[in-house]
Amino acid sequence: MGAAERVHDVVVVGAGPSGSSCAYWLADAGWDVVMVEKKVFPREKTCGDGLTPRAVRQLADMGLEGALAGAHRYTGLRAFGFGQSIEMQWPEHPHFPDYGYTISRHDLDGLVATRAAQTGATLLQGTEVVDVVVDDSVPASPLPALSGVTVRERGATRTRVIKGHYVVVADGSNSRIGRMLGTSRLRDLPLGMALRGYYRSDRHDDAFIESHLDIRDADGTVVPGYGWIFPMGDGRVNVGVGLLSTEQRWKGVNTSTLMDTFVDYAPKSWGLGAETSLGPPTGGKLPMGLSVGPRVGHNVLIAGDAGGAINPFNGEGIAYGYETGRLAAAALGHALTGAGARALRAYDRELTAAYGPYYKVARSFVHLISHPDAMRVCVQIGMRSDLLMNQLLRIMANLMRPDAPGPAEIGYRGLELISRFLPDPDALERPAA
Repeated sequence: MGAAERVHDVVVVGAGPSGSSCAYWLADAGWDVVMVEKKVFPREKTCGDGLTPRAVRQLADMGLEGALAGAHRYTGLRAFGFGQSIEMQWPEHPHFPDYGYTISRHDLDGLVATRAAQTGATLLQGTEVVDVVVDDSVPASPLPALSGVTVRERGATRTRVIKGHYVVVADGSNSRIGRMLGTSRLRDLPLGMALRGYYRSDRHDDAFIESHLDIRDADGTVVPGYGWIFPMGDGRVNVGVGLLSTEQRWKGVNTSTLMDTFVDYAPKSWGLGAETSLGPPTGGKLPMGLSVGPRVGHNVLIAGDAGGAINPFNGEGIAYGYETGRLAAAALGHALTGAGARALRAYDRELTAAYGPYYKVARSFVHLISHPDAMRVCVQIGMRSDLLMNQLLRIMANLMRPDAPGPAEIGYRGLELISRFLPDPDALERPAA
């Protein structure tokens, strides 16, 4: 069949974590899937570059952990706040490893996209989706039904249409295609803003990633967010700040100034400064807590950052990109074997079941720590207890154990029960899929 007539099983827009994961699992099951990626790998991508145990598990399942052999492996988190510090190892878990990696997205995303292509997916790099082809014969429910996408290859003047029975929108946190289809972010839910840069450092192979919980603006006022220093193992460290726009008074904070202030404030042993900087920092917005939707239409799914899948507790997005892409692939497999739109609606329910209660607890936590006095009390109490902080790490990294309930699991369950009585903007304002 010629390219103009061919109808793929699935067209995936974007070959980042969620798109490549979805394409890999579909191709592994034998489906005809094509990924359309605007950039050409390897390409730069603003990120903290940290892989938690959840992300490592997904990469291992795709047969890629061996490809991380040259990446920096780290064992835990070192937290600083209000003059105190603590080191915490990643916990033991029946499903996740007790270590993570740091690897630049410049290298990582190409690895996963190539893995999907090696498994049978078609990867179109340097190809931009410029429009969608709406199937007017099917009512929007609530997203429009699509028969394909219109693309333009780099350097070309003409466009062409790529047809598909199903379309996955996985083009990232600023999803242009999602907005084109009618997705939007719930303003009542937290939005992160992050900025990161690379620095040379003698501590580039430190065994811990580092988080600072009391970042300050130029006036010395604590703001809701955190700073990080992630050793890359190659002579560099990834340094950044993340700000939570949870309240109106923080929306005018300049992240560039915040970054400069954090670099000056960071422990001198890292050697951060203008003389070790490897270039100007870059940043972006991070929609969190499943804040973007609708996520499902008649034959369309939204995955990863395009659906606001980032964890509000810690700003982690890579693992949830891989996981939501995998869930999308499973739903599409059911749809293609006869379940149709019903399987896609099940995807939305599965997202809500997997992350909804957890993210609701996380959103409540984020609002709590947006108040500097509350943040100071929480940190000063927590930092005095290794047990408390290690249990909190389990919760914030979503590493609770299903097989052996302990303090973290019991504490989280209590928080989850309390959160059920709190208003949920997602349930109140989001139209049903």
